[in-house]
Amino acid sequence: MNRYPWWKNLLIILVLLLGIFFALPNIYGENPALQISKRNAVMDQAAVDKAVAALKAANIPIKSARLEDKDGLIQFRSTDAQLKAVNIVREALGENYPVALNLAPAAPRWMQDMGAKPMYLGLDLRGGVHFLMQIDMQAAIKTALERRVDGMRGDLRQANIRYVAADVENGNEIALRFPDAAARDAALKSMVGNYPELKFSTEERNNNEPYLTAKFTDVGATAERKAAVEQNITTLRNRVNELGVAEPLIQQQGDDRIVVELPGIQDTVRAKEIIGATATLEFRLVSGTPTDWVDAEQSGRVPPDARLYHEKDGRPILLKRQVIVTGDRITGASSGFDQRSGSPAVFVNLDGQGARRMADITGQNIGKQMGVVFIEHRTETKMVDGKPVKDKKVIEQVINVATIQDQLANRFQITGLDSPEEARDLALLLRAGALRAPMDIVEERTVGPSLGAQNIQSGVNASILGFALVAAFMLIYYRVFGVTAVVALGVNLVLIVAVLSLLQATLTLPGIAGMVLTLGIAVDANVLINERIREELRNGLTPHAAIKAGYERAFATIIDSHVTTLLAAIVLFALGAGAVKGFAVTLTIGILASLFTAIMVTRALVNLIYGRRVRLTKISI
Repeated sequence: MNRYPWWKNLLIILVLLLGIFFALPNIYGENPALQISKRNAVMDQAAVDKAVAALKAANIPIKSARLEDKDGLIQFRSTDAQLKAVNIVREALGENYPVALNLAPAAPRWMQDMGAKPMYLGLDLRGGVHFLMQIDMQAAIKTALERRVDGMRGDLRQANIRYVAADVENGNEIALRFPDAAARDAALKSMVGNYPELKFSTEERNNNEPYLTAKFTDVGATAERKAAVEQNITTLRNRVNELGVAEPLIQQQGDDRIVVELPGIQDTVRAKEIIGATATLEFRLVSGTPTDWVDAEQSGRVPPDARLYHEKDGRPILLKRQVIVTGDRITGASSGFDQRSGSPAVFVNLDGQGARRMADITGQNIGKQMGVVFIEHRTETKMVDGKPVKDKKVIEQVINVATIQDQLANRFQITGLDSPEEARDLALLLRAGALRAPMDIVEERTVGPSLGAQNIQSGVNASILGFALVAAFMLIYYRVFGVTAVVALGVNLVLIVAVLSLLQATLTLPGIAGMVLTLGIAVDANVLINERIREELRNGLTPHAAIKAGYERAFATIIDSHVTTLLAAIVLFALGAGAVKGFAVTLTIGILASLFTAIMVTRALVNLIYGRRVRLTKISI
């Protein structure tokens, strides 16, 4: 009566063996390692050998070194050796080889080749830094309008329409001033079709001067905000890759916030500087003469087609309003030294469109000067009336002015930098790309490696204690049927770890909490089954009939309870973020595993113990 067909027993054994196999790598643990990649190319064995030679020369012992998944991987026996090695490897290979602190699985190679790897450890377990960043959407809208102003100036010149001024006012509106209403109406007619995301209107200002204004439509503004978030996330990923952080978490939170988690990061100050920086470059032609520059600063009267800037030493300089190329056209940048002067320099590569524009403008202006403007958004916190107030500043500084000797194309160099370190940081930011909108770090948390290890131990202790208490109750209260429930509980835990490892999920403290909660949910199904069997025995059924009825009649209740919990987990995953998602994933896997173990595994064990007894008069429950 209580026997499974052979295929069900085989299925249970197969699932159990697979679960053990994929859960085993977590027993072996992980080794501290350095992950080496090659920028814009495939990593080669020669670079790995060069890094190993440098480490041997520095008397730093290594455990293994090899190529893996197009990257180089050097493993160490201790974290101290790993931290000493990172700077040595970076100096030996140069900046074209990003070096990341990582943890490499210590499981046997054959096991890894079959896809068995340990779970990743989250920030709260490994240690590292957490940033919550707020995007300045008002600045994003202003920047987007400024880009369109440059295009409008070109459109007006091409259409031979005279205008007096074109600027962004109040951060959310383009204001075009014309000499007469006829020029304004002609401009409106030519622009409406070219800028569908803008809403144009005409008005009279300042003694009936004709103006044409433009603002983003609701759809256009929403698209710009979405684009700002997406580009900032992409740029942050590029910057994190340049920092050399393995397995980072970068994701959107809400409409205008981004979460950045960097597990294992050691230099949190540098991480904050690079991630929070909003540096970019603009290339503009120089306007006027040094005398004009001084007069413009003293009088405050700047020509309509120029803007007033300052060089590093504070001297004024006028640059054309028309931008030749901006930082978003840069595809590559590396630091080095100018061959003629020996001063620090950054070598810049442009994309196709940027190279064509640079070639056109410089080809037409040989013998004239071009300035490089370094733009950075800074946020300083000041105490006003005892409360912290954030003061946002835009620093625009001309870092280089040079005479155009020849037509420039897709590669050139920038000089005028103070130190090799400044050149390296600028090259890093340019390689990673420009942020579409500035961001402020509104929350920062640092978790030390020792605290991460303590969190792991606390989570393991909680899991063991929870398992032991549940097991003790089941063994005392349900005897033999309690034994089957405890075995199923162990199988359930193994399956959760196996699935998380197979998915290469990131384990966090909330994930461990989800495991502990799952233990209670899993045993709850066995309590329902066992109580149902007891009830059937009291109603006079034989032991075999009671076992069969108990499992069959408790099935609907078990499904109902698990489905409701599963729905809650799905809602948490859909609406939550970060740690909440981790908890929801672990809980979902635990619910599905408990359905399998509580119904099939325990039934198979009960069948094994009692199923072959024809004359069964008593069961231990």
